[in-house]
Amino acid sequence: MKLHFDWHGVLSGQPLQWLLNGYVTTLWVSVIGALLATVLAMLLLFLRLSGNALAVRGVALWVSLFRNTPILVQFLFWYFSAWNLLPRVWRDWINADHPGALLPGDVSWLTPEFLCSAWGLGVFISAFLVEEISAGLAAVPDGQREAAVSQGFSTATALRWILLPQGLVNAWQPITGQYLNLMKLSSLASGIGFAELTYQVRQVDSYNAHALEAFAVGTVLYLVTGVLLGFALGLLGPGRRLMGGEP
Repeated sequence: MKLHFDWHGVLSGQPLQWLLNGYVTTLWVSVIGALLATVLAMLLLFLRLSGNALAVRGVALWVSLFRNTPILVQFLFWYFSAWNLLPRVWRDWINADHPGALLPGDVSWLTPEFLCSAWGLGVFISAFLVEEISAGLAAVPDGQREAAVSQGFSTATALRWILLPQGLVNAWQPITGQYLNLMKLSSLASGIGFAELTYQVRQVDSYNAHALEAFAVGTVLYLVTGVLLGFALGLLGPGRRLMGGEP
C-alpha cells in the first residue's frame, strides 16, 4: 500500500495557520516556562544551601513531589483543579479581554491556558534543574572552597563568583537537556491547556489534508527548533569562558 502525501493541502490555507499558531504558542510557552523554571531552581538552590533544616526538607519535598508525579497529571491538576482554587476576582480579571496582553506572533499570555501551561512546565523542570546544579556544585573540588575562604570571600560571594560558575560548567550538558525537554513538553502543555487537539485534527481532515501530513510538518518544525536550541545552548555554556577559550 502506497501512501500519498498531499503537501499542498497541508502547507496552505487554514491548516498551515493552525500549525504555525500552535508552533509559535509552543515557543512562547517554552520561553516563559524556562524563565520561571530557572528562577524557581535558583531559589530552591539557595534554600538548600542555606543550611536551614526546614528549608532543606522543603526543597527535598518539592523535588520529590514534582519529579515523581507524571507531567500529564500535573498539567491536568494545574489547569482543571488549581485554577478553580484561585479567588474568583482573579479568574474574572484574567478571563477578561486584554487586547494589549499579546506576545509577538499574536499569542495572548494572559489566559488560563497559557499561564497554567507555563507554570506547570516551570515547576516541573525546576525540580530537575536544582538537582542538576546541586550535582555540579558537589563536583567542585573542596580546594576551591578552601581557596575562596582564604582569599576572604564570604559564603555568598564565593558561591556567586567561584563555586556556581564551576558548578554550571560541570552540569551544563544535563541542564541543556532539561531545557530541551521543557520545549518538547510545552507542545503537550498547549494541547491540554487549550483542549482543542482532537478538534483541530478533525478540522485539518475537513480541509482535505491528512492529519498524518500535518503532524509530519509539525514534527519537522519542532525537530529543527530543538536542534538549533541545543546548538545555541551549547555555545552559550560557561565551559569555554572558564577554561580559557578551549572547547
